[in-house]
Amino acid sequence: MSSSSLNPTPLCLPEDTSALIQFNNTLFIDESANDLCAYPKTKSWNESTNCCTWEGVTCNKVTGQVISLDLSCSMLAGSLSPNTSLFRLQGLKRLDLSFNNFSGSIPSGFSQLVSLTYLDLSGCSFSGLVPSDISLLSKLISLNLSSNGLKFGSQSFDMLTRNLSKLENLVLDLVNMSDVVPTSFMNLPSSLKQLGLKFCNLKGKFPTEIFQFRYLEYVDLSLNSLTGYLPSSNWSSHLKYIDLNDNQFRGNNLLTGAIPSWPFTLPSLEELDLSGNRLSGLINQIQKPNSVQKVDLGYNEIHGEIPSSFFDLVNLTELDLSSNNFNGVINSVMFSKLENLLTLDLSSNSFSGVIKLDVLSKLKELRELNLSNNTLLSWSSDSGSNTTFQELHTLYFSSCNVRQFPNFLRSAKKLSLLDLSNNSIQGSIFKWELEGWEQLIVLNLSYNSLTGLEHFPGKNLKFLDLRSNLLHNLPLTPLPPSLQGFFISNNNLTGKIPPSICNLTSLDALDMSRNYLGGVIPACLGNFSHEILNINLQMNKFRGKIPDFCVDDNALMNLALNDNQLEGLLPRSLSNCTSLKLLNLANNKLSDTFPHWLGVLPDLQVLILRFNNFQGPLSISNDTKPSFSSLQIADLSHNKFTGLLPTTFFQNLDALKHAISKHKSMVQEAWENQGLHQHSALDFYGKVSLNVTMKGSDIELEYKRSLPIFSGIDFSSNKFYGKIPDVIGELHAIHMLNLSNNNFTGHIPPSLGNLVELESLDLSSNKLSGRIPSQLTNLTFLAVLNFSYNNLVGSIPHGNQFNTFENDSYHGNLGLCGFPLTKQCD
Repeated sequence: MSSSSLNPTPLCLPEDTSALIQFNNTLFIDESANDLCAYPKTKSWNESTNCCTWEGVTCNKVTGQVISLDLSCSMLAGSLSPNTSLFRLQGLKRLDLSFNNFSGSIPSGFSQLVSLTYLDLSGCSFSGLVPSDISLLSKLISLNLSSNGLKFGSQSFDMLTRNLSKLENLVLDLVNMSDVVPTSFMNLPSSLKQLGLKFCNLKGKFPTEIFQFRYLEYVDLSLNSLTGYLPSSNWSSHLKYIDLNDNQFRGNNLLTGAIPSWPFTLPSLEELDLSGNRLSGLINQIQKPNSVQKVDLGYNEIHGEIPSSFFDLVNLTELDLSSNNFNGVINSVMFSKLENLLTLDLSSNSFSGVIKLDVLSKLKELRELNLSNNTLLSWSSDSGSNTTFQELHTLYFSSCNVRQFPNFLRSAKKLSLLDLSNNSIQGSIFKWELEGWEQLIVLNLSYNSLTGLEHFPGKNLKFLDLRSNLLHNLPLTPLPPSLQGFFISNNNLTGKIPPSICNLTSLDALDMSRNYLGGVIPACLGNFSHEILNINLQMNKFRGKIPDFCVDDNALMNLALNDNQLEGLLPRSLSNCTSLKLLNLANNKLSDTFPHWLGVLPDLQVLILRFNNFQGPLSISNDTKPSFSSLQIADLSHNKFTGLLPTTFFQNLDALKHAISKHKSMVQEAWENQGLHQHSALDFYGKVSLNVTMKGSDIELEYKRSLPIFSGIDFSSNKFYGKIPDVIGELHAIHMLNLSNNNFTGHIPPSLGNLVELESLDLSSNKLSGRIPSQLTNLTFLAVLNFSYNNLVGSIPHGNQFNTFENDSYHGNLGLCGFPLTKQCD
């Protein structure tokens, strides 16, 4: 007798078939869904067939009633209404709609599914408040609302914790719970096994008694702002996974701040993440080490030595003790006991001694090793010939006082990332030392004392960082065509840029700044790669004309050619650089009129033309509206511009009319908290701006990383004349304004008192007359003021920042009186 006859498929109830068809008809298949798990299960549903045979549908074997509906990753799109036919499936026990694309809010009405024990609505693009009637599903065992745009009200969550008395799994990752009081978690049933509250914007003291719930196996409270103390005993013996990273938990012992050893003795624990908290003190000796596999204690304030009992955690595959205050001598032999280690991170501590790499190489499975930023640490490779790292693919040994290139690493055939930056490696690296690394993708040798490099390693290198060495020339061998980022700034390079660099068609970041390179910039450099984002050639000795950039399709975002000897006109092809954000041409010998045609660039934020031979009026193209709408920094100082300042130029500066937000989004903070902004060479491209240094009223602009949060206008040392336009007072987001050393006449506009973000104001060495407007005392951030050498008269305003300025802010204005001058007003 066949198994199918023993277990015949039940016949679906007509009312359930009708409900499912109606539900499906209110939605559509989103063919653009490209999720890895995407598969349109409902596409095969056919009303004329038994619904118990449909994909995703499970029926009761006796009654034929639909008891489970799994439409996860089914490419469904649309919205759910409160009267959806889904709620007519009265026998439904399990409902999984996860990872579809439902717009709008979760409808009320789920309480009609009185038999429901399992509900998963994660990753569905829902938004708005979680409906309170979900808390009426008294039989619910598992609830997952994670990865949506949802928010829990304080009252509705409190109701949920009190009513769902059978709950075992509660996953609310990325649900906004900022209104929820953490003490309400104490009302959760003791049957709880899984609690997922990652990145929920929770604040306040978390009831750590939760860790003592008898059946608890999994708890994730990461990326919140919770406080509290870790219990020193009676943790749930079933715990397998604990993630509390990026909160403010402390050790339980208030006297010593020691981390309790209790978690390391939990018999079932597999993963423990306490990183990014305020745990301090020592790690206690572990009496009965458990089988934990992953431990992350990074970014805390733990000090002292690693206790010897820690090395009895022989099942460890990942260990992260980075960014603490550990000290003491590293004992390579002790680490060799951890034979299963895949990842070891001891970076940013105060470890000392010598790492015996021949001993450490006995960790046959080791893939990632980070020992960076331990300045008292060094390594020994006495037995280098016997040292083999067969699986090692990532090695960070930055800032560790390394004095010679590690020849033993030639045995690490799988090495893909090597960081030896900020050490004391001297001399040349020879060809034979770099051979054999065919898998190397990232090589960082920056901030050493290298004088030569004979050979570029491998054929797959993507990022090469040689910044801040003593290199005199490039290797004669060609650069690997796979390169995406090439950084060789701040060396002693001479000669010309080799034309072969234009063969790097995958390059997106080129930094050869701060060298002694000369000659003409190769014509191909402006168009050799459609991928190029950043070109930095500043502070060299290049001469001749700027080549045509962006003749073809391009992605160029940042171009720095400042501090060279370039001359002639600006290439009009720059107006094709539609992604350009920064253009720095300062300190050259360029001779042209104002490039009003750059106003068409929609994203241009920084334009620096200072110290050149630009001349003529500041004309604005009538064909481009708006013009320079994204500009945040405009530096035209020390040129020969003349004429009136056109009102239309300032009216177009939309980006300077609205204060720039200084607040980071929840997502930005979370990414930064996870350390995703480190390894500077790799995040160079895509984020370039200016470092701003104030020296009196002189603003020094230097090419640096990260998007601009500073804004300013510097038109000083030109031949502008006429009145200062009132419209400048509409630029509410501006931080610096310098119009000094021109021929401006008339009064200081009172509208400048509206520049509430202003930190530096320099109108010195003009022919301004009249009184200083009292409205300027509204500028409460003003730190630098210079009105010297004008024809100003009357009493100097007092109040706020004006009470802090000294005599030199007003020199050469014989008609001024009052504090801080000795001349009293009549």
